[in-house]
Amino acid sequence: MRVALVNPRWSFEGSIYFGCREPHLPLELGYCRALLERAGHQPLMLDGHLMDRDHESLAAEIAAFGADMTVVTTAPSYLFWRCAPPELRVPAEFLRSLAGRGGKTVAVGPHGSVTPGTTLRKLGCDVVVRGECEEVVARLAEGLPLRSIASIAYHEGGDLIVNGGPAAGPFVEAPALTWPPDWIARHAHHHHRFDDNHRGFGAEVEASRGCPYTCSFCAKMEFRDAYRRRRLDLVLAEIDALIAQGVGYIYFVDEIFLPQKPLLEALVERDVQFGIQTRIDLWKPDLLELLGRAGCVSIEAGIESLTVEGRAALAKRCRLETEDLAALLIEARRHVPFVQANLIGMEEDSAELVTYWRDVLLKAGVWANEPVPLYPYPSSPSYRSLWGEPDDAAWERAHAYYLKAFSAFSDIQEKLPVPLERLEASCCPAH
Repeated sequence: MRVALVNPRWSFEGSIYFGCREPHLPLELGYCRALLERAGHQPLMLDGHLMDRDHESLAAEIAAFGADMTVVTTAPSYLFWRCAPPELRVPAEFLRSLAGRGGKTVAVGPHGSVTPGTTLRKLGCDVVVRGECEEVVARLAEGLPLRSIASIAYHEGGDLIVNGGPAAGPFVEAPALTWPPDWIARHAHHHHRFDDNHRGFGAEVEASRGCPYTCSFCAKMEFRDAYRRRRLDLVLAEIDALIAQGVGYIYFVDEIFLPQKPLLEALVERDVQFGIQTRIDLWKPDLLELLGRAGCVSIEAGIESLTVEGRAALAKRCRLETEDLAALLIEARRHVPFVQANLIGMEEDSAELVTYWRDVLLKAGVWANEPVPLYPYPSSPSYRSLWGEPDDAAWERAHAYYLKAFSAFSDIQEKLPVPLERLEASCCPAH
């Protein structure tokens, strides 16, 4: 089968989107391509965002390719499935441009994972994949009856068919990915890095998937949930191939980069720098020293709240006091040039306390952001605690709540984000 794998060119006007707006490697599509090639299919992988190609250009190439199936992602790379743009404007516009020229249309991403019926309706696609998509896309390429394929949703005779829950692949044996040289040459961005000492291209890699914690704010329940660690030799083979292509910086997209001494020791021997997202309470001083020696130049550490009560409200399961967390952040800063403590706006944290601890950390060289408003993604426990299981209006409900609850937003968001209905008005059918 000929399968087109598409990351569309993204735009974020009016969006509440929290993620980075620079292009990143579409890891989910890279895994799909590897599994499809292994099974003897012919994949065509396109990235409109990285290569700055509009929807019509992508659609024309897919038509010329003669695709039997076209897969489009609803979030800009696995890195941002947990904080995806709520609106489906971009993939919907791409599918409208495709206009039936790409065979069966399949959507993958967080939207279809948690609200499959809504996603089918808004995108007008044939199938949505629920959960991790690589193995499911490979199954779809076999041309089997849809009823025999788990973790998908589709319409049949006007009825919504949902075949089982979200997929969670083994991941441990996920193949070492390779990327076209012209893609790497376009990837100048070093994600979550704020110094001027950049060298080489940037790239993203996955060393583990999922997280053993269930923090209330984290949107991962229907995808990338259970923690799995990828085979070290496969991770290193992927990194070595990137280095050979001129990559000088890697960002690990792992939900939580846990201390992995064998990986860190292997990275000490490689000429590459990297960034991570982690929980600082899981690290010891000796491992923080090894982390810095291995080439880590950026840490994004989820602190979220500066009080025991606030962290308990978020189900952080953190056993350390705020003073201990601050000490670990400051110790990390001794070895890593940039360390950030992420804070969420919590009622339990007074303005005076936030100001005090931000001053302490900033004076020690640790960046502690102004607390950001919490968006209740439908795939997060916080959504369930407010409204129960997500329904067909889940994204609109979460979005309206967020816009009403907060008058100021994160400095990486649009200053005046607009309602979801307006964002999707030009491309997605109304209820």
